[in-house]
Amino acid sequence: MTRPAPRRTMLVGALVAATAAATPRALAATGGDRRPCEPGPSGGRPGRHPYGDHDEASVDHHAWTRWSDWHSGDGSGTCVEPGPRPGIAIGRPSGVLEYADPHTGITETWETATWTSPVHTPRSPATEIVASWNARTPADTWIQVELCATYTDGSMTPWYVMGRWASGDADIRRTSVDGQTDAKSSVSTDTLAIDDPASGVRLAWYRLRLTLLRRPGSDATPTVWRVGAMASDIPDRFTVPPSGPGVARGIELPVPRYSQEIHKGQYPEYDNGGEAWCSPTSSQMVIEYWGRGPDEDDLAWVDPSYEDPQVDHAARFTYDYQYEGCGNWPFNTAYTATYRDLVATVTRLHGLHDVERLIRAGIPVMTSQSFLATELDGAGYGTSGHLMCVIGFTPEGDVVVNDPASRDDEAVRRVYRREQFETNWLRTKRYAADGQVRSGTGGVCYLSWPLWPSPAQSRVLHRIGVL
Repeated sequence: MTRPAPRRTMLVGALVAATAAATPRALAATGGDRRPCEPGPSGGRPGRHPYGDHDEASVDHHAWTRWSDWHSGDGSGTCVEPGPRPGIAIGRPSGVLEYADPHTGITETWETATWTSPVHTPRSPATEIVASWNARTPADTWIQVELCATYTDGSMTPWYVMGRWASGDADIRRTSVDGQTDAKSSVSTDTLAIDDPASGVRLAWYRLRLTLLRRPGSDATPTVWRVGAMASDIPDRFTVPPSGPGVARGIELPVPRYSQEIHKGQYPEYDNGGEAWCSPTSSQMVIEYWGRGPDEDDLAWVDPSYEDPQVDHAARFTYDYQYEGCGNWPFNTAYTATYRDLVATVTRLHGLHDVERLIRAGIPVMTSQSFLATELDGAGYGTSGHLMCVIGFTPEGDVVVNDPASRDDEAVRRVYRREQFETNWLRTKRYAADGQVRSGTGGVCYLSWPLWPSPAQSRVLHRIGVL
């Protein structure tokens, strides 16, 4: 059930080795070229602050998804694939890369093409940025996602690697990259964060860079349909003002119920088996809610004696080989978006009123939270990090969830007290069982929806800033 505390390897030598291994010879060195972060005429404009319950929290979500978006960036060797879901693909490769996969020990040469986004300026300077993407990576291909930001003092970050990703695991091992820091900010698995928010330094704007890779001689190409980031500045808080029941009282969505606990001991190479599979289990519930999922051929590798083999499948294909877990946030949303006509992203919401609007429109919400056993009545456990799926609200406004940390599938549906749930989810600071102060996720969630949402779904997705 746990998303372990992020591991930060602060060794400069590890950073140099990790970034050098990922640098196409024809491209600027990761972590060395700062010029692409300078703002230009295509820089983003501050947007409208979405309605929220806790207005002191600044959250900005921006994504590049449209034909015009892809043409607004700088491409080298890329082309824009047309259609109802336009995306960036390899046109004619512009470079090569010698990549030494740290998780297989294999070094291979790859052809590369790159696309760099315009500058985006969040509505407010940020202390954290989380990138996410939706892509297709057929055999012999993979992608790398990087982020470069400018601080409010005018200095710049290096190009940070936010993920090396493939939907499969035959070509590379999908991985985050530890050890990335410049003494002002650091990457912790999937999150770029200011090291000392009390310093007043913030991230003022950012760019994303996609590197698309394929084996020489192949005509296959990855295609990226969506890439973006959630930039936020959430004030330190141990609690939040409670919200009253809203527009979703008495609504409950028919989301399938899956327990992670029945998978204990299965495939321990993926984060020690099912006991830690809260994130892929929640993702799988929502994928199936939208009528998608792996087919029999996809599941042929799973032991036929295992119940709910699709959960084992989700764990394998969300697993981050550096993090050594299945809880990498953008890896889960990227996995979700590999299914037909699904869109998925990582963001933050301002409170349960946002969740209620999504539920009323038929969109479940996967939330990330941490708590002591005494802080969530009825859970029966405590956790330093856990994903569950909000599927509705009782007539009184309490929260109905599918909690994968349950003894079996039938026990997955739970009702949690509104005030307790909202505090555990939205706070950024908490007290652990040993009395030490630990961090909270500050309203992080996964969202997914159909490529062609209904008018009601479109309205709420626009309102919360992800569409």
